Amino acid sequence: MSTDEQPKDMDTLPMIEIADPYRGKGTVYIHGASDSFNPTGGVVPPISLATTFIQSTPGEPTSRDDPNSFEKGYEYSRTGNPTRGSFERAVAAAEGAKHCIAFASGSAGTSAVIHLLEHGDGVLCIDDVYGGTQRYFRRIVTDRMGISFDFVDFRDEKLVREKLRSRKIKLIWLETPTNPTLKITDIESVAKMASEYGCMLAVDNTFCSPYFQNPLQHGANVV
Repeated sequence: MSTDEQPKDMDTLPMIEIADPYRGKGTVYIHGASDSFNPTGGVVPPISLATTFIQSTPGEPTSRDDPNSFEKGYEYSRTGNPTRGSFERAVAAAEGAKHCIAFASGSAGTSAVIHLLEHGDGVLCIDDVYGGTQRYFRRIVTDRMGISFDFVDFRDEKLVREKLRSRKIKLIWLETPTNPTLKITDIESVAKMASEYGCMLAVDNTFCSPYFQNPLQHGANVV
């Protein structure tokens, strides 16, 4: 999951310079963030299997200067790992994002975004959303978290605006192309409406991948 919003404590972090005219898409996808910062010099970033890391003093993590630790250092692999950090920075580069958070599954990433909401908030979701996503929304989030959902065809702008005006919508959940009917939605158009009504826009980019589509460049907040 990548986002265009950068936390305040990450303002000074070294990020990927994707605007470099000498680094095309292929170079960014292959090398990501690893080529300039890998201390071993290995072409492929090494896989770290460590679960715990040495602390110089109690409570003082190791390697705060490693960009893959995001200035947090390493103490336990659950909170930070060089391999995962490298992967996250590479995906952020591919998506044209400021940063990325890796999850064990797409469902876990979906859940994390939903947890940004509060009881009583509303979500406007595309009607042809992936089956696992819509079941999670309908059967779990609605009943247990008190978050409401409206499923609409985003090609009908009049209906979309009607829902945005009538409900306490805090999140727009878009999937384009959709799974399984490959319905296409204009991300930029929806992003403008999201901004107009003060909503966050999340786009599931599974089918296209960053190679063919970069939702953040069209105004999405999370992909």
